[in-house]
Amino acid sequence: MTQSSRSRTERPRIAILGAGPIGLDAALAATDAGLPCTVFEAGPRVADNIRGWGHVRLFTPWTMNVSARMLRHLADVGVKVPQDDSCPTGEELVSRLLDPLAGLQEIAANLVLGTRVLGIGRQGLLKHEEIGTQERGARPFRILLERTDGGRAVEYASVVLDCTGTYGTPNATGDGGIAAPGEERLDGRIQRTLPDFARDGQAWAGRTILLVGAGKSAQSAARDLVEMVSSAPGTQVIWAVRGTQPDWGEIPDDPIPERQALVTSSKQMDAGHVPGIRVEHGAPVQSFRLEDGRIVAGLGVGGDREVRVDRVLSLTGYVPDASLYRQLQVHECYATSAPMNLAAQLLGAGVNCLELPAQGVDTLSNPEPGFFVLGAKSYGRLSFFLLRNGYEQVTTVFEASFGG
Repeated sequence: MTQSSRSRTERPRIAILGAGPIGLDAALAATDAGLPCTVFEAGPRVADNIRGWGHVRLFTPWTMNVSARMLRHLADVGVKVPQDDSCPTGEELVSRLLDPLAGLQEIAANLVLGTRVLGIGRQGLLKHEEIGTQERGARPFRILLERTDGGRAVEYASVVLDCTGTYGTPNATGDGGIAAPGEERLDGRIQRTLPDFARDGQAWAGRTILLVGAGKSAQSAARDLVEMVSSAPGTQVIWAVRGTQPDWGEIPDDPIPERQALVTSSKQMDAGHVPGIRVEHGAPVQSFRLEDGRIVAGLGVGGDREVRVDRVLSLTGYVPDASLYRQLQVHECYATSAPMNLAAQLLGAGVNCLELPAQGVDTLSNPEPGFFVLGAKSYGRLSFFLLRNGYEQVTTVFEASFGG
């Protein structure tokens, strides 16, 4: 990548941030369009975030997790990917799809691992300068990178696709999404990602666990904890949810059976049908303190419902990290933190991710020319993103912007 001396007639060079499913699919789309690209991945391997929850089974089947581009490129080298109604684990998705993709010559040659993007700007411009002018779009993006050895460098691109997802930035545990008093002192005893109970069960078995959250991650954890409660004496779960009458995200006539199965199991626990698991309604976390080696959490609006636990599993959702593009002109939704055009469409469509209207390039565009947020990050705080939604976004951007 060169600086602004680049001829304006040169093919656009694309920087893709994140080597998860959407980032890799975007790299294939760039290859198909004959466009040079570089994929930057913070982890030492592709799909580093997915590897962190590799033990978790998706509730969507293979047919919804693989793009047509992926199938075609892998078929060209004799790699077959499942195309049935079984639901892969994160580990299976990596080993049978994403690792083979990373091995393709067209991706491997453009993949930069162990390199985190710290910030993106426009060469010679600040956020408030050249608003809506052609000059802004003519300046290359300036991308600050940090390698695992701490070294830093700057690269340049004419188009940036932010496919970094949201998994690494969880909400705080406390009420209102901000830390509860005392929360910062318990960081080592609060887990904010889905544990692998089969592998790390000894760290949880026989203990009283406070589970916080009511989304699909928390529901998955609760379902996994049912077996531990029955098999490991002394294990108890207090499940704190904010709502007084949670609906568990149920979708009438849900076409995704595994998602409905999570809702069904959560309802059974909520009804008190699972010994050892107690659901506390209207129980936002107001405070934490340590007392005689145990964690005392104050629940409820006034924090007067105190529970004593050994560990806290906080699965309160993940949020996009907008700090990467704080110097770019991105119009964010005040409620969801998603880019405004897309957020407006998603909020108007409801939560059935299988019946979302087509997302045209105008919906995916930002005031910053040549900058797109794709994948789970583009949905902001909304949690109904599916991989196939991201693949459709990639297709839309490349067909509209590059004719391929």
